[in-house]
Amino acid sequence: MSGKNELFEISNLNHNDGKIVAILKINKDCNIFKGHFPSQPVVPGACMLQIVKDVLQDALSASIRLKKADYLKFTRMIDPENTPSVNLDVTYKLADDDINVNAKLSAGQEACFKFQGSFVKG
Repeated sequence: MSGKNELFEISNLNHNDGKIVAILKINKDCNIFKGHFPSQPVVPGACMLQIVKDVLQDALSASIRLKKADYLKFTRMIDPENTPSVNLDVTYKLADDDINVNAKLSAGQEACFKFQGSFVKG
C-alpha cells in the first residue's frame, strides 16, 4: 500500500484482468478500536468501504473517489480479536473515468461486507 495504514496490512495480493484478491491482516491495536468499541472492538462499516477504496486505488495506481454506492450490505461484524485477517475480492470494469466495482470482504467462507457501485478517477 502506498502510505501508512494503521487499520490493515496486505499480507497477499493478486491483481489480474479486473480482479483483485487479497488477504488483509487487521491491526487489533489500531486507534479506531479505542472508540469503536472499547470493550468490544468492531471494524466500522465505513472502514470496510474505505478498505475497498484503498486497495483498489493502490492496485490501479490512481487517485479515486466514491461516485455511487448502489448496494452496501453488512452481514457480519469483524472483531479484530477473533478475526485477525479477512479476504478481499474485488472485480472491476473501467468505463472512461468510471470504475464499476463489485467487492466482498469475508472471514473464511462467511461474507462480512458486500459492495456494488462505482468510483471515479481524480
